[in-house]
Amino acid sequence: MKPDNQGVQAACHYLSQFSRDRVESHMNVYSNNANDMGEQQATHKHLLCNPPPSRLTEDEDVRAMLRGSRLCKIRSRTWQKERLYRLQEDACQSPASGGWCPACCWYFLSTHTWIHSYLHRADSNQDSKMSFKEIKSLLRMVNVDMNDMYAYRLFKECDHSDNERLEGSEIEEFLRRLLKRPELEEIFHRYSGEDRVLSAPELLEFLEDQGEDGATLAHAQQLIQTYELNETAKQHELMTLDGFMMYLLSPEGDALNPAHTCMFQDMDQPLAHYFISSSHNTYLTDSQIGGLSSTEAYVRAFAQGCRCVELDCWEGPGGEPVIYHGHTLTSKILFRDVVQAVRDHAFTLSPYPVILSLENHCGLEQQAVMACHLRTILGDMLVTQALDSQNPEELPSPEQLKGRVLVKGKKLPAARNEDGRILSDREEEEEEEEEEERVEAAEQKRQAKQISPELSALAVYCCATRLRTLRPAPVPPQPYQVSSLSERKAKKLIREAGNSFVRHNTRQLTRVYPSGLRMNSANYSPQEMWNSGCQLVALNFQTPGYEMDLNAGRFLVNGQCGYVLKPACLRQPDTNFDPESPGPPRTTLTIQVLTAQQLPKLNAEKPSSIVDPLVRVEIYGVPMDCARKETDYVLNNGFNPHWGQTLQFQLRAPELVLVRFVVEDYDTTSPNDFVGQFTLPLNSLKQGYRHIHLLSKDGASLSPATIFVHIRVQHSRGPD
Repeated sequence: MKPDNQGVQAACHYLSQFSRDRVESHMNVYSNNANDMGEQQATHKHLLCNPPPSRLTEDEDVRAMLRGSRLCKIRSRTWQKERLYRLQEDACQSPASGGWCPACCWYFLSTHTWIHSYLHRADSNQDSKMSFKEIKSLLRMVNVDMNDMYAYRLFKECDHSDNERLEGSEIEEFLRRLLKRPELEEIFHRYSGEDRVLSAPELLEFLEDQGEDGATLAHAQQLIQTYELNETAKQHELMTLDGFMMYLLSPEGDALNPAHTCMFQDMDQPLAHYFISSSHNTYLTDSQIGGLSSTEAYVRAFAQGCRCVELDCWEGPGGEPVIYHGHTLTSKILFRDVVQAVRDHAFTLSPYPVILSLENHCGLEQQAVMACHLRTILGDMLVTQALDSQNPEELPSPEQLKGRVLVKGKKLPAARNEDGRILSDREEEEEEEEEEERVEAAEQKRQAKQISPELSALAVYCCATRLRTLRPAPVPPQPYQVSSLSERKAKKLIREAGNSFVRHNTRQLTRVYPSGLRMNSANYSPQEMWNSGCQLVALNFQTPGYEMDLNAGRFLVNGQCGYVLKPACLRQPDTNFDPESPGPPRTTLTIQVLTAQQLPKLNAEKPSSIVDPLVRVEIYGVPMDCARKETDYVLNNGFNPHWGQTLQFQLRAPELVLVRFVVEDYDTTSPNDFVGQFTLPLNSLKQGYRHIHLLSKDGASLSPATIFVHIRVQHSRGPD
């Protein structure tokens, strides 16, 4: 640093040395007589700003502090004054008031202790000047993730000498403006008081007000050790504003409950008791008319937590079955290559079972080839017979089927239709579709063949069966029977027989797939199907949009393993739950949208283009819970816009609710542009002051873009 900053360096050095060599001895003496930790930490804070009498003037560092250091005081971009700050023999001296300021002394010295050490390390050529490259290095060192555009703009605003270097007061200004979060300062000071540092008991009080489960003094102490940047503060179990900010920006300060990001649910219940992440036309990377088919699409689906993939199987040359979207221009891939991709990638992210949903259009000979490939390539992964401990009255659990692959397909013997032909899985519902789909269904009828015994034998727990009625049958349906429904048929059942459909789904798996009319591979909203307990709600994973945001949000929890336990009301065989009639409101969700930070720039081609952001909160659940409310927009501010607006929602079935936070760029003449979003289950949403870390359209992180909110959830009574 520059010679003019020797006083600050001496202060930093003195503080650490004094804390180690002198203050701690006084603290140790006091701790023997203290009644509790709160009294000890109050004394720690007092002693750091009120050192005991001694002949300190003999210390060289103290003499440098007594001489003082000239610093630049900045109130605004135009008001800047140089001031002499020095240490009096019994206090910290402010030139304006001439009075004792313990809060300023501690906070000033604490901040400069860690800032100085990092500045010294980031100054690669030790010229006491910081280039933009060195500033970026500094940001990485202090774990501040900052968008390059905003960082450089702030850098230039502080570069008053206009020489692409920051020095002295310019560095100080950059750091203070970088870390400036008035809304966090207000919260911090509310708990820290005048001394501007949080003791562990004060941090505990904040955690308790946040509604943190099991908040303890030990946990508060652990947070200080993890997130506090200043070593001296850390040694005395104190948290500065900077450490507080780091904590709130960390996963522990996130809106998503960190405990829910790990495996936390019961995985020993029958498969029918879980929502299972499912893909439609998994082989496609684009539209279902002329898109590219690829094994990489399966690899990507598994990487997104998908546990049920679709294989459209057709006759191929050389006796090898192929996969593609029949009667279209989509490219073809070999069936065996897909099975190899399943073997190599199905369990990279999740250990729980994968379901291969076969849409079979092959003749008997190539069906036998398919069965051979499945057995030889998958080996012991493939389920070929019922588990020894299987209860015939219910499906096995995900835990019992860890690392296993299930085949979903037709099984012999099976009822034939009028011409003696066995229907393909998807065709059973396509026969009931509107006139527009009859042409394709008729073509499939001509191509379809009987099911080979070899392939039939592999349908053990997922036997494709037509759902003829929801009325009680003379012989109850078996749990291993799986029905495939188009979105239209599923919606009809939800409207006309809501509770009966829910009860059906407590015992059996139901797969829902997009309408054949969605030629561009668009998706339907999966929420409506989940409301009725449908487990395999299949979406086009290659098509981004709010539908895939909801899917990602639903399966964000439980270790992203692709299995999420359904709410109790969707698991009980005698449940009275009907998504169309969920009962009165019993939960109030209140979200105060406070600020946002470093929102991405949408139009990189226009340097002058700045986001006019607004925040919308969308609720997805049973129809009576679905709602959306938004803030006003803030003109020309994507760096640190402020709203302070409150949005409130009344919820009838909170256990099914997904909350989607959306940021848009307001436009008066055209639809708003999407900036970012984050979706998560209400039951995994933490209360209190939280950061929402935004994602892009395709689910990628937009770090460091965040929304800062306060969340409150009030239940009038527990869930059914």
